[in-house]
Amino acid sequence: MSALLETLLETKGLKRHFGGLWAANGVDLKVKEFEVHALIGPNGAGKTTLIHLISGGLLPNEGGITFSGIDITRQSMHGRVALGITRSYQITQIFPHLSLLENVRLAVQARHRDWGSSFRFWRPASADFPMLEEAEDWLGRVGLAEKAGALACDVSHGEQRALELAMALATRPRLLLLDEPMAGMGPEESAHMANLIASLKGTQTVLLVEHDMDIVFRLADRVSVLVAGRIIASGAPDVVREYPEVRRAYLGDELQ
Repeated sequence: MSALLETLLETKGLKRHFGGLWAANGVDLKVKEFEVHALIGPNGAGKTTLIHLISGGLLPNEGGITFSGIDITRQSMHGRVALGITRSYQITQIFPHLSLLENVRLAVQARHRDWGSSFRFWRPASADFPMLEEAEDWLGRVGLAEKAGALACDVSHGEQRALELAMALATRPRLLLLDEPMAGMGPEESAHMANLIASLKGTQTVLLVEHDMDIVFRLADRVSVLVAGRIIASGAPDVVREYPEVRRAYLGDELQ
């Protein structure tokens, strides 16, 4: 990636504790525009907590967050979405009894309308042909065009995760937060999701939390390693792979 890319997201001294446990203990992180930036670390390192802090699901006890030069440290989750921060979850978040097309159409519609206008929001989809066409395009992009009419509850777990990615992309985020997008998938589904993320490289800024190190080091432009609530290494994958601290944090297993 070009060194000239601008920093889109930055955290400084970010701290969050739960009782006596510091889940984030002075996190300094920079994510550049249009890069796939992977966040890795052992279980309990604070990765999901950091995603919550960035998305607005949690507020920090100390430190700050800037996004595109704007201080969003105390911004609401809704306000961050409006600025262009969208996240996926470890557990799939979809409307199970709506079709795949209707799920994505709602995401497209949400981008155009105020969520508070509920009666307009739920008007018949037939009134929004351009939105349906866009939803079909997003489904096609993640390989689900042929299942557009299927109920979300009737497709496989991997297809539900691909649907969730289509919904996230349909909001046209500036920053996409992916929290373990391959969780619960078999090898074939994981490979498909990895290819979808790879297709975003250079066009979409992604902060990726993932345990599969083969996928991480294949996809990421930069990698940051979080251990005990602190970033201990950050840089190009080949550089980070050689950090002694990284190897120790992973007990020499996953990065060999």
